[in-house]
Amino acid sequence: MESQAQAKTLDLDLEAQAAAERLRTGRWAYRFIKRAFDVLFSAFVLVGFSWLFLIVAVAIKIDDPKGPIFFAQERVGRDGKTFRMHKFRSMCTDAEKRLAELQDLNEKDGPVFKIVNDPRITRVGHVIRKLSIDELPQFINVLVGDMSVVGPRPPLPKEVEKYTQRQAQRLSIRGGLTCYWQTRRNRDSISFDEWVDLDLLYIKKCSVWSDLKLIIQTVGVVLTAQGN
Repeated sequence: MESQAQAKTLDLDLEAQAAAERLRTGRWAYRFIKRAFDVLFSAFVLVGFSWLFLIVAVAIKIDDPKGPIFFAQERVGRDGKTFRMHKFRSMCTDAEKRLAELQDLNEKDGPVFKIVNDPRITRVGHVIRKLSIDELPQFINVLVGDMSVVGPRPPLPKEVEKYTQRQAQRLSIRGGLTCYWQTRRNRDSISFDEWVDLDLLYIKKCSVWSDLKLIIQTVGVVLTAQGN
């Protein structure tokens, strides 16, 4: 009773907390299937779409010869463990330095930064973001176990520093390439707390079937160019 009262004081989602603990200590079949799928699917993408990797790499170099092809950024995974997340570079090389001057234009609430017409995005960057191709190198992170195909999007360390206890619960499972928020058509208008609620809902409801549905929905998002 005392721990429940303390959790409520901290505004924790008790159901999500219990579900995360079950994932940590049990649900062996689901965890095995999920990890096996992550390894096989990410290996298939990395090999099967190697031709697309080459095309994107050449396009990035032609568009901005002096910049790197890939962009690696520190992200926070399960239980606060940090790792380097990989993407195709879609922004100018000094994008991180220019972030401070754009903070006043932030269109999201909470500890996240997003603007629709980000001036730091390159010409090729606009295309690969629209088609979500910039995310493909993250399958390397999935293959090595930093991420899963489905799970809450891994945040930046500076964002996590501002998290409430409830928001931090989204870090209780392995982060992923896609999630409920990622497949919402109105995701740009969703508040950060609503985003967290969707992640906690996934933690409570995750299953082989729900993961499969999210993957299918994500394919639809990619094919209809809903990325940003």
